[in-house]
Amino acid sequence: MARSKPATLKDVAALANVSRATAARALNNYGYVGDGTARKVQAAAAELGYRSNRLAQALRNGQLPIVGCIVGDIQNPFFARIAHDIEVLARECGHNLVIGSSEEGLGQEVSLLASLRSLSIRGFIVAPTSADNNAHLQGLVAENVPLILIDRVAEGVDCDSVVVDNEGGARKAVEYLIAVGHRRIGLLQDDMRIFTSRERMTGYRTALGAAGIAPDERMIAVSQSTVEHAVDATIRLFSQKTPPTALFTVDSLMTQGALLAFRSMGISIPHNVSLIGFDDFNLATFTDPQITVVSQPVSEIGRAAARLLFDRLSGKTDAPRKVRFETKLIVRGSVSRRG
Repeated sequence: MARSKPATLKDVAALANVSRATAARALNNYGYVGDGTARKVQAAAAELGYRSNRLAQALRNGQLPIVGCIVGDIQNPFFARIAHDIEVLARECGHNLVIGSSEEGLGQEVSLLASLRSLSIRGFIVAPTSADNNAHLQGLVAENVPLILIDRVAEGVDCDSVVVDNEGGARKAVEYLIAVGHRRIGLLQDDMRIFTSRERMTGYRTALGAAGIAPDERMIAVSQSTVEHAVDATIRLFSQKTPPTALFTVDSLMTQGALLAFRSMGISIPHNVSLIGFDDFNLATFTDPQITVVSQPVSEIGRAAARLLFDRLSGKTDAPRKVRFETKLIVRGSVSRRG
């Protein structure tokens, strides 16, 4: 007759007529157990179909070398590259990486962190979805769980971070468009609760203000950071009676969406509209013309975050370190002089 419940260590010890402590030593290969006793315990375990759940025990005790990473959207090439680089360095440090995607949803981020925390994962690298709503991240810091914020910072969370100069990068892009004669400069952005979106919007507005160009809300379109949503937002923006003469997009997925929208509308780059995107991407140099971009040092960001995390796991207790990389405007062929 089949057993209704999995065999326990207590069952094995009873069948082998030894104590549970002896059975545990024999099955887990620690401490001294005589050869005859060890064979008797192993035979009992085999007869009962006992399987030691050492994995679960190690997870509960925080003994497994596992770290966690939660990014905004793993389909975004920027986050995919970062996750890859973190995984490579984690492997070099003898750790495994668990990757989750919040899909830019605060609820999903909170849920993922809670699930991973319940496994006693040793430390986390997180791209927070909200610049303000951060009680779950503050909780990790309060519990002394190593936490590195990546791409974005979060108000009230005092920990290491790795970001780029988002405001400066956006400002450089818009200043370049203004310098070649554009005044109606569109902005395709994502949710303002996201730190990078706020910073890039600030750079956009700062450049306009410095040039004496009054902000025009009709020049701004808000979209989720997906190619499909960016297509729709771009079409809305350029269906106006007086559309922008140039467009600045805040990430590579939006840049790709804008390109598809322009193609569907018969709008030619750079003859009808100029385009600059924040963040370089592979297709940017395969299009005709090639796309002018604000480039981030993506190959350095993930590795820098991983190094900070493993420094903390090794016991470093100095003040939180704030790493900020500069961006670079790469001028290609998607911008034309106006007027």
